[in-house]
Amino acid sequence: MLQLPRYIVYDIIRSKVVLLYTAFLLAICFSFFSMEENSYKAILSLLNIVLLVVPLVSIIFATIHFYNSYEFIQLMLSQPISRSRILLSEYAGVVFSLSVGFIAGVGLPVLLYSNNFSGWALVLSGLLLTWVFTAIAFWAAVKARDKAKGIGVALLLWFYFAILYDGLLLIVLFGLQDYPMEKATLVMAACNPIDLTRIFMMLQLDVSALMGYTGALYKDFFGSAWGILFTTGILLLWVALPLWHAVYSFNKKDL
Repeated sequence: MLQLPRYIVYDIIRSKVVLLYTAFLLAICFSFFSMEENSYKAILSLLNIVLLVVPLVSIIFATIHFYNSYEFIQLMLSQPISRSRILLSEYAGVVFSLSVGFIAGVGLPVLLYSNNFSGWALVLSGLLLTWVFTAIAFWAAVKARDKAKGIGVALLLWFYFAILYDGLLLIVLFGLQDYPMEKATLVMAACNPIDLTRIFMMLQLDVSALMGYTGALYKDFFGSAWGILFTTGILLLWVALPLWHAVYSFNKKDL
């Protein structure tokens, strides 16, 4: 059962892209921890890297890998192996490789310089974002037959979640500023995995005062044990839904 994911991981390692990704994360993390005497400041600086670079690398790498593995996937389809198993094996191989690279690149410096809850919350947040955006990448790649179109859709999705969504959210909040929007903002934050992760991490670093008038609400909810479970559950849902939709579309797709 694990032969197919094992082969995919081996093939990814041979490409050396994940090794370069790990080396980049290691260099950035050691640089921040070396420059900052306060580990919390270093974690806060690294948060921006995790929120932007990790989703971007995950979604682009996974999309390109899927298209480059198209002939291999077609070969596997000629074998007595279900389509669902093939696609899930591809996902497992990619997400395992990226996760190991992230743990080695960020987890090791955190272990050495910031071995506390905030440091490991950053590692967990990065892992969850890796799983989420790899699942989104597979969904985009399955839906778009053309490689250029698939990569373009993946980039647009990253741009939407990382940059555009915040602008749209600010427009909505500004237009409805006369109404109580605290709970609505909480729901809207859950609609973006990057925003949800940012809020969760900022509260672990006790900088909720920087989050404006909704900071107290977020701190009361996300700062509690239920808030941690809620955040993790929503992010796992962000993994499950795109992946399920990708498998569903792949099973019906004419290859």
